[in-house]
Amino acid sequence: MFKRILIANRGEIACRIIKTARKMGIETVAVYSDADKDALHVEMADAAVHIGPPPAAESYLIIDKIIAACKATGAEAVHPGYGFLSEREAFPTALAANGIVFIGPNPKAIAAMGDKIESKKAAAAAKVSTVPGHLGVIEDDNEAIAIAEQIGYPVMIKASAGGGGKGMRIAHSKAEVAEGFARARSEAKSSFGDDRVFIEKFIVDPRHIEIQVLGDKHGNVIYLGERECSIQRRNQKVIEEAPSPLLDEATRKKMGEQAVSLAKAVGYDSAGTVEFVAGQDKSFFFLEMNTRLQVEHPVTELVTGIDLVEQMIRVAAGEKLSITQSDVKLSGWAVESRVYAEDPYRNFLPSTGRLTRYRPPAERVEAGVTVRNDTGVYEGGEISLYYDPMIAKLVTHAPTRLAAIEAQADALDAFVIDGIRHNIPFLSALMAHPRWQSGKLSTGFIAEEFPQGFHPHPPEGERADVIAAVAAAVDHVLGERKRQISGQIAGKAVTRESQRAVWLGEHEVRLEVKRENGTIAVQLGGQGAWRHLASDWKPGDPIWNGAIDGKAVAVQVRPIPNGFVLAYRGVETKAYVYTEREAAYARLMPVKQAADTGKLVLCPMPGLVVSIAVKEGQEVKAGETVAVVEAMKMENVLRAEIDGTVKKINAKPGDSLAVDAVILEFA
Repeated sequence: MFKRILIANRGEIACRIIKTARKMGIETVAVYSDADKDALHVEMADAAVHIGPPPAAESYLIIDKIIAACKATGAEAVHPGYGFLSEREAFPTALAANGIVFIGPNPKAIAAMGDKIESKKAAAAAKVSTVPGHLGVIEDDNEAIAIAEQIGYPVMIKASAGGGGKGMRIAHSKAEVAEGFARARSEAKSSFGDDRVFIEKFIVDPRHIEIQVLGDKHGNVIYLGERECSIQRRNQKVIEEAPSPLLDEATRKKMGEQAVSLAKAVGYDSAGTVEFVAGQDKSFFFLEMNTRLQVEHPVTELVTGIDLVEQMIRVAAGEKLSITQSDVKLSGWAVESRVYAEDPYRNFLPSTGRLTRYRPPAERVEAGVTVRNDTGVYEGGEISLYYDPMIAKLVTHAPTRLAAIEAQADALDAFVIDGIRHNIPFLSALMAHPRWQSGKLSTGFIAEEFPQGFHPHPPEGERADVIAAVAAAVDHVLGERKRQISGQIAGKAVTRESQRAVWLGEHEVRLEVKRENGTIAVQLGGQGAWRHLASDWKPGDPIWNGAIDGKAVAVQVRPIPNGFVLAYRGVETKAYVYTEREAAYARLMPVKQAADTGKLVLCPMPGLVVSIAVKEGQEVKAGETVAVVEAMKMENVLRAEIDGTVKKINAKPGDSLAVDAVILEFA
């Protein structure tokens, strides 16, 4: 077994690999760029080597720098994680030439399957059903348009060396093919150093299901069940689960055996994933093979009890698989949410900055429920614009799918992040969505269920009742504390009125609140049953953790002037608790009007200006491209929302802009 390995990656996956290596008694070496000098993976590793400036193309993607770091530290093997160099045939080849072991598949397998074009050719040769498409390299947008029209719309434009949703575009027309081709090539070049793309038919109403395979260097290959990854946005996975609610045992076996046959055909000898696009009728087509560890591997680990990183290390060291196909049993259900640094209320645009507060839910195994949080950040750390916006992967496991979803919803409620925007409100809303809970999924789920984007959920029904009750309880505790500080003596003269009005946005809830037998009792609407809230919450706690009528509840509490921001089950709202007299005055206050920015094009997130497509004095129609801004490896096209004439341009290509910086103004 290896004594020391180097991890050629960063963030949560580097931390994840370090944890398993430490468990196995293996020392670890981290590599880091200037942007990551204070990163968590650097702190966790036994040694760390600086490899260059922030851009990945000048640090994490330079093979010679990784090899030099291995030699300097005596690392015997390298784990690539995912992304970066993990699917580059040249990387394990160069490592081998320097006597260093690659913890992943052999170069031939990577060449056959890691390249998306070659993998489809190999699958077709192996009689695996594949999606119709053009597997050759496409030279320009005119050729792309001709191919798309021959295949028939809609089509998917995909980076050959891609992964993680980068370099992918769906096109429904000539114009979308031309623009999608340019954007896919540009993203592919910046993310993978390879601008080749191909085109295939986009299957309508598909599901994305993948099979985890595991092979060794002695010809043994097994499959570890499937993962459903249909909840996607912009072709990037948001929620994954194992097993899939679509498959029955017969279909699972058929897909698994087909995946194993394909892996054996290319001599696959590590952990890898064979991805399929599946119809609602359980038909399926080979999509691609990822010759690396997947982001979503934790759900497989939780339903099988198999540590995939450990298996990869053991296989790389030459050990035979100690697991046979008959040993693989799926137990319970696991759900994973990807927590991203992005603003769900601004079309999920990236958000960068410092994590002024980062308090994930406690990892635990309790009463049949597991909560796991794979992360690479810490409170006070920086979310950089140079890398993927993932903050953490929150995973829950329970005996049933609905129990795993409920555990995930509870864990999301208890996940506190301040300093940047994040997608937890959206993830929480998904957990409560009836269609998600019923398992009626497709890769179009988010586009279909949120056609106008994601907007703040108004507090309604039971969620509004819970938030109002907690707001009243928090206000009551604060009131008790103030009276103790002021030295007031209990008595009739200082008894607080029990009637309160809680304003949740524009929604007003009248209630009564009082202390009763160690709990705070709240009567909503001034009638009906009293609800009893038990909690040890104290001022300054970011989470109101407690129980309402015996049921566990977690509500996030952030103080604001004269009130709180409360978040629960995907609803985030301002809450103001008034006495009856205060409420009467509040109802008379005018509503503050938002500033008019209709004639401005604002930078929607911190990012780098790639191009400006217009000139001062130019007439522009609504919908026309005016600029392209890059952030976190994704290029975002900004379009004019109105017809107008460009009055002034305030930015130029290469500028680094803050959120809401004015890019240009219309007359």
